[in-house]
This record gives sequence, structure tokens and C-alpha cells, in this order.
Amino acid sequence: MDWFLGLLSLLCCCCCFYYRHLQSKKACKAEPTEWPLLGHLFGLLANLHHYHDWATVVLAGRRYNFPVQAGLTGVRFFITCDPSNVRHIFTSNFLNYPKGEEYAEIFDVLGHGIFNADGDSWRSQRAKSQLLMAAPRFRSFSARCTRDKVDKSLLPFLAHVADADAGARCDLHDVILRMTFDMTCNLVFGVDPGCLRIGLPVVPVAHAMDDVLNATFLRHIFPPACWSLMYRYELGPEKKMAVARRTIDRFAADTIAKRRSDHELGSSSDMLSSFICCSNDDDVSDDFLRDTAINLLFAGRDTTGAALSWFFYLVCKNPHVEQKILDELAPIAATKGEQQDMVAFDVSELSSLVYLHAALCECLRLYPPLPFHHKAAIAGDVLPSGHELKAGDKILVYSYSMGRMEGVWGKDCMEFRPERWVTNDGKLRREPSYKFLAFNAGPRTCLGKEVAFTQMKAVAAAVLWNFAVEAVPGHVVEPKLSVMLHMKNGLAVTVKRRKVQPTHDTTQ
Repeated sequence: MDWFLGLLSLLCCCCCFYYRHLQSKKACKAEPTEWPLLGHLFGLLANLHHYHDWATVVLAGRRYNFPVQAGLTGVRFFITCDPSNVRHIFTSNFLNYPKGEEYAEIFDVLGHGIFNADGDSWRSQRAKSQLLMAAPRFRSFSARCTRDKVDKSLLPFLAHVADADAGARCDLHDVILRMTFDMTCNLVFGVDPGCLRIGLPVVPVAHAMDDVLNATFLRHIFPPACWSLMYRYELGPEKKMAVARRTIDRFAADTIAKRRSDHELGSSSDMLSSFICCSNDDDVSDDFLRDTAINLLFAGRDTTGAALSWFFYLVCKNPHVEQKILDELAPIAATKGEQQDMVAFDVSELSSLVYLHAALCECLRLYPPLPFHHKAAIAGDVLPSGHELKAGDKILVYSYSMGRMEGVWGKDCMEFRPERWVTNDGKLRREPSYKFLAFNAGPRTCLGKEVAFTQMKAVAAAVLWNFAVEAVPGHVVEPKLSVMLHMKNGLAVTVKRRKVQPTHDTTQ
């Protein structure tokens, strides 16, 4: 027995010395230790609770690039937030870096839709979507849907909260996601689920979308064989994923059937109706419509909803920014007259506002709705940073981290400073997409960018002008463990009507 204890002690000592040896080789203290057989897997799992911020610290210590090995588990990927690498992957050598088969497996809920597609399928879907979204009829429909949802749902709901009690509070993150879900359903399906009604009804498909996003994040960490087995037998987070998929599929099937039976389909401006009317019979199967609609639903609801939530959080923390936005809105509000209970703004009135646009861009820099982008290398390649990739390597481009790099955005990169987006002569400063990745870059640049800005401006202007929104003291706001940058604990705020509207001051 003594010899066994001695051998065990010797083994423990060897492990400790080996661990210290590995630690001494690190360029960054936060960098995960690479163990034999298991690679960096222990470090990845140990930091899951704050993965985005941890990845940012690691990338900062490793000059924006970090190759991850997970040993025998088969997980092998390269993390980067280097703008030169981003330009190379997204633009210069675009054809070598598709989404890849593994991406399509991880996001299998999206089917063969545009976000999973590569090659000819992607080009065909993008061309159809681009043609539809550029049409004046759809743009007018989008602007009308946004104005109606703000006027008839969002402002009345916040007024109800403000009038209910002096200390009334609500979860603004939940409110915003409900609103963007309604708006997106209207744009995509031509129906308004009414998620933002007083009382906040339970909407199963919205909860199902959240479960899908949570499970797909973990699929990036665990080996495919592991999560595939869990999905097959409905274990752990994959059980929620299986239930969520059935809920989403039912919702899509029911809605598609109703749209097909609509005798006035040709007069509808929503995207689903347009796809049905404008496509040939052999192109418009229910599977195609389901995949297209679900892709657009996830894109519209979650990206805009997440961006607006973080915007209000940042504005609450920076009242001087709020005041500048109000000063910019004042001349427009003055034309509305004083007879209105609350003021809503037309999207055309907000298009020329520089500071509001700058504040939204600054929010998207710090809190991009998609914290990372997934790519795969078809052939071996050497990146501008000098790192070598092999065929089949998975790449995670961390847009969340890029917005927090001093070498990219300066020493004040952690500050919320909309002024960085305004030139000396008061115009909007443009940044290259490989540096500001909120709307993707290269040939896959987001088609809904203009629609998203239109919606965000309308919501931000209406809420800030009519209500004083303050974050509840002590409430912890942090990113959720998800492929979308949702808020883990929501955004608890108090809402009060603005009794005295601010006046425009041209000296600020």
C-alpha cells in the first residue's frame, strides 16, 4: 500500500510540475492550458459562464489570434479578431471560406435557408431576397409596419407601465424582443402575433427560438458526435432543441398554409407572399418557404432586438449621450404640435440625424448582435497574420472582441463614445466592414442593414423622447451564453413619462 501512495504522490508532483511548465509558456494568463489528449477543452468549459469576455482577454494577449485544440474530441478551430484576417476571409479569399457543412449541421433548424447555404444555392437565394427587399413596395410596407408597431403597441405599453405605479419597472429586453418578433412576423409572414399586448402573453414560438439559440452555442463547443447523440435521445440542452424545432416547424407550417389559402395573396407586401407570387411553381415548395421564412425570422427578431436592448442599456449609463439625442430630435418634435399625447417619428424624418445614427453604430461596435461568425476553410491557406490553416479547419471570427481591441479602436475602445463616428465637419464617419463587422462583410454583407437601422432609429427616438428610462440600481446586466448577444438577466428599468420635453440647444 505504501508503494501505491508513493507512486500516486510522484504522479501528482509530475502533473503539478508539468502544469507549471505549460503555464510558463503562455503569452497570456487567461489563455487555456493545452493538455495532452484533451487540448484546450478544460479551459473552454471552465470559462463558458463568461465566454465572450474571456475570449476577448485571450485574443488581446495573443495579438488577436488564437488556435484552439481540443485533442481527441475532434474540436479544432481558429479564433481571430484581426481586421487583416477578416478582410482576407470575408472578401479577398471569400470562395475558400464558406459557412461549411459543419455550420449547416449546427444550425440545422435553419434548413437550407440563406444563412446555411453556400455556392449556387446561396447566390440564388440572395439575389431573390435582394430584389424583393430593394423594391419600393416592400420598403414602404416595412416603414409602415415599424411606425404602426411603435405607435399602437410599444408606446401604449410603456405608457401603461409608467402610469401603473410611481416605481413601476419592466424588463425592457423582453419588451424589445417581443416588439421585434411582432414586427418581423409582420414583414415575413404578414401576421402580427400581438406579443406586446398588455399582460405580455406567452408566445411558444418565441421561447422556442431562445432555446434554439442557447443550444446552438453549446454545439460550437462540444464535439459533433456528442451533441448529435444528445439530440437523438433528447438529452440535456438538446432536449429543449428538439421540442423547440417541433414548435417552430408547426408555426411555420400553419402560417404558410394560411398564406397559400389567402385569396388576396397578390395584394400582400410581406416577404412570404412575395416569394409565393414571384416564384415558379417548382421553386416554391413548402420546405423552401419554411427555410426562407425561419431564416428571416431569426435574422429580424434577434439581431435588431439584441441591438436595441444594448443601446438602451448604454444610454441609461451615459445620460450625456441621451441628452444629445434628445437635442437632435427636438426640432423634429417641435413640428408635431402639442396636442399629441405622445410623439412618434416617421422613418423619413430620422434618416438625416447624424448623432442618433452614430450612437447606434457605437452600440453595435461594443455589442454586435452576432458576437462571432463561423467559417470553414476548403483548402489550406496562410492568413495575413502568418497563421497557417489546414483544409477543414473551423474559424470563429470574434466581432465582439474586435470592438474591444485597443489596436483597432484606440485606447478608449471600452468607452461608449458616439463622437468617434462623427467627422470634424459633422458628417457620419464610415468604417470598413472588416473593422466594423456588425452587418457582416464582403459578398455576404447583410441585406437587411437599411431595414434594421430604420427600425432601430424609430424605436430609439420614440422611446427616448416620450419616456425617461432608468436602469434599476444593482441589476446585473451581462451577455447570455448564446450565439446571439442577448442579455442573461434581462434589462430591468423604471419607466416615467417625460413631463417637460427638452429644448433644442445648438451650442451642444
